[in-house]
Amino acid sequence: MFKGSMVAIVTPFKKGKIDEKALEKLIEWHIKEGTHAIVPCGTTGEASTLDYEEHYRVIEITVKVVNKRIPVIAGTGSNSTEEAIMIASKAEKLGADGSLSVTPYYNKPTQEGLYRHFKEIADKTGLPMILYNVPGRTSLNMLPQTVARLAEHPRIVGIKEATGDMKQVSEIIRLCGPDFAVISGDDFTNLPLLALGGKGFISVTANICPKDMAELFNSWERGDIARAREIHYKLEPINKAMFIETNPIPVKTALAMMGKIKEEFRLPLCEMSEANKQKLAEVLRSTGLIK
Repeated sequence: MFKGSMVAIVTPFKKGKIDEKALEKLIEWHIKEGTHAIVPCGTTGEASTLDYEEHYRVIEITVKVVNKRIPVIAGTGSNSTEEAIMIASKAEKLGADGSLSVTPYYNKPTQEGLYRHFKEIADKTGLPMILYNVPGRTSLNMLPQTVARLAEHPRIVGIKEATGDMKQVSEIIRLCGPDFAVISGDDFTNLPLLALGGKGFISVTANICPKDMAELFNSWERGDIARAREIHYKLEPINKAMFIETNPIPVKTALAMMGKIKEEFRLPLCEMSEANKQKLAEVLRSTGLIK
């Protein structure tokens, strides 16, 4: 259902508010460059610092601008099951094509609690759901056996796997079968995950290199493994640079250097250190993204 290069799009800000015009331009750019799906209000979109109305507005803008040309997969996760149901239900009403729901953070449920959390959301909402496992953010790892149980639900269609653990990815694919979409959530693992049978990636790097990311996937799809590998190695320095400080600080800084958005964050995130900004600029220059 969902596959390819899916951008975990940033939320541009201007003077403390959502920069709606900049967001609209980013979405149009992504569609022109070949991005296969837009994912608003994820980690990279600073969803944790958007209030409800802002969260819904970002989804609304994305749905309107995309206008069914590619899928919109809205970030709807929460550490509260009822809140996640509320946000996913609103995203459905706004016209999103799917939802991305992160494992609950801070309260650290058991594997049984995870199963019940996601099953409850899927039972009470109508959007196809992609689970999101990112232990580096949540301090909680959803195990393959739990994913397999959830994959039996007709509305749970895939998982964004950001553990970086190819053994775990392999086990999920083995247990869940080829129809369940296992998607990379860590740009370092995009190509290896495709080789294991994954369906694509929800990418940070795609924010600044949408054409290359789309071409990596397209090359793999048409069997041009050499070309996919070439792009993988081309993007490695950029992938690394996107995490020299906490995401999305580097990627938003890069987009600002490229003239796409203002360099603005929501506290507690703040601007990069000057030393790291110089390192980032060197990588962007060396790869031709800025002069």
